[in-house]
Amino acid sequence: MATPGSTPETPPVVRRRPDPADTLVWEPGERWVRGTKGGVTVVDSRRPVLVWEPGAPVPIYAFPADDVRMDLLRRSERPPRRYHAGATVFYDLALDDRVVRSAAWECPGEELAGHVCFAWFGREVLDHWYEEEEEIFVHPRDPHKRVDALPSARHVQIEIDGTAVADTRSPVLLFETGLPVRYYLPREDVRLELFTPTDTSTRCPYKGVATEYWSWAGEGEGEARRDVAWSYPDPLPAVGAIKNRIAFYDEYVDVIVDGERQQRPGTAFSGR
Repeated sequence: MATPGSTPETPPVVRRRPDPADTLVWEPGERWVRGTKGGVTVVDSRRPVLVWEPGAPVPIYAFPADDVRMDLLRRSERPPRRYHAGATVFYDLALDDRVVRSAAWECPGEELAGHVCFAWFGREVLDHWYEEEEEIFVHPRDPHKRVDALPSARHVQIEIDGTAVADTRSPVLLFETGLPVRYYLPREDVRLELFTPTDTSTRCPYKGVATEYWSWAGEGEGEARRDVAWSYPDPLPAVGAIKNRIAFYDEYVDVIVDGERQQRPGTAFSGR
């Protein structure tokens, strides 16, 4: 606190920046983490480490080798072409008559010596992962990321190729760090008769399992858009407000909020 007559120094003011793209970042975790395959517990750790590989937007877990069934791992004879952040030792997971190639690897660097990472998103290595007693999907939750679902009175309209497909004054706005706001709309305010249901299902570590998707076939010369809208019939409790509501990829539709047309965001979903 400044004393009377003194002039407080102004601290430097900087915008928060992401971690350097060429750096592997880690921090200790406090959650009890288990991973299973075919009913067998392969990982059981109360000392997990969260690891962000260079350029990766989401973390993975590393575990002390003592917390891993190393007897189920054998040195890979053919490591993957895409190496993980300086890793040179890879392991195949051998369980009964099943072998998962390059399922795990030793972490590089002195600070993470003796730790083992497992492949997550994009590969079916372990069947189930749990933090405490809750199953998690796709990747570990980032402790520096928030996901908030807030009821709102904003007027939200959705158009596709000039056709009005949704209009509501009671949306739930989902704010997720690093992604654009998603507007979850009551079903009765969405013209679902204009869409075609699909059998797509996706999982999210923050929201749960989306088991309902809809595609837009296009009208006239309009472009078809597959899986442009989705819903979570049974979301995780933290975002229960989005239950059974419908959201759209803002990257592929026009969103109008309180009369102002929003700019289409550019995200990892833009090129799907």
